Amino acid sequence: MIATQLDLSDLGYSPFFSSQLDQIQRPGLVPARIAADGPGIYALLGCRAPLGELSGRLRHELHGTERPVAGDWVAVADDGERAIIHHVLRRRTAMIRRAADSDVTAQAIAANVDVFGLVSSANRDLNPRRIERYLSAVWDSGASPVIVLNKVDLVEDVWPLLECIEPVALGVPVVQVSALTGEGIETLRTHVGPGTTLGLVGSSGVGKSSLINRLLGVDVQHVSTIREDDARGRHTTTRRELIPLPGGGVLIDTPGMRELGLIEDEGGVDAAFADIAGLALACRFNDCRHETEPGCAVQKALVSGALTKERLQSYRKLQREVAAAERKRDPVLAADERRRWKTIAKEYRALEKAKGRR
Repeated sequence: MIATQLDLSDLGYSPFFSSQLDQIQRPGLVPARIAADGPGIYALLGCRAPLGELSGRLRHELHGTERPVAGDWVAVADDGERAIIHHVLRRRTAMIRRAADSDVTAQAIAANVDVFGLVSSANRDLNPRRIERYLSAVWDSGASPVIVLNKVDLVEDVWPLLECIEPVALGVPVVQVSALTGEGIETLRTHVGPGTTLGLVGSSGVGKSSLINRLLGVDVQHVSTIREDDARGRHTTTRRELIPLPGGGVLIDTPGMRELGLIEDEGGVDAAFADIAGLALACRFNDCRHETEPGCAVQKALVSGALTKERLQSYRKLQREVAAAERKRDPVLAADERRRWKTIAKEYRALEKAKGRR
């Protein structure tokens, strides 16, 4: 399916984005959505040109997570062959993670996603701690999560797995699917429709590509065979890609991630651990660390068995991870701030010196 300008609303173009384009006040620019990002060249949907590149100004101005990624809406000058991207429109949502090779570098995974499907495999991949991490990242992105339990055809009884997920899901929908047999695919479809963007995230080999092929009704994503030694599929997706769905809406596939490192938090951890955050409201002290403080409602729940030790440890681990990333970034910010004020002071002294000569 090749999207044209008539498909903008189906691609997710809404007044949130159109109002930004209107404010730019450049009649020659048209909206487009980033379908895939590469080294300097971007695949586009919604305009005539299939490919685009950043203007010279943006190449110099945009760095790191500011650069377009799959799902971003941009304003382009479109000649039908190669578009020039002049503006990246403000994002509604954005999933940001810590880059795999850095403790502090942020990496944008996808933008303007409405719902993230957190895909786990029913055979060996299911891990409540990993689900907690993904839920924190999704809530922090501004999107809504749905847990997708894939490969249910490989287990005789799925109920023990659902019981394992329930304490960490906290009301988040759980969809049982089998990309092989088609079970649950129609239920998954209910989470995406015209104007909606569904993102799929998960570790390598959980079957995201197979799910996409099922949702599309055709095999567009390569699927590797299952390894006999660990019953997991090989990682096949190599880049983030936005794919229009025949029933309306779009889907963003992401490469399998061995780790989703958290780097910032605007309430995502507390949203994923709403049970602990709720308990903390009853603590005697507002700054309670939930360790040995008297009147700690969290410790009380731990003693009574209402809260498990593993869940509290996971909560603390994610909080420490975010705090550590903030601490490591602060010295850099502080150094930049010091350099900025040194420059200001130097310019001020030069100005005062010049005044003294008059």
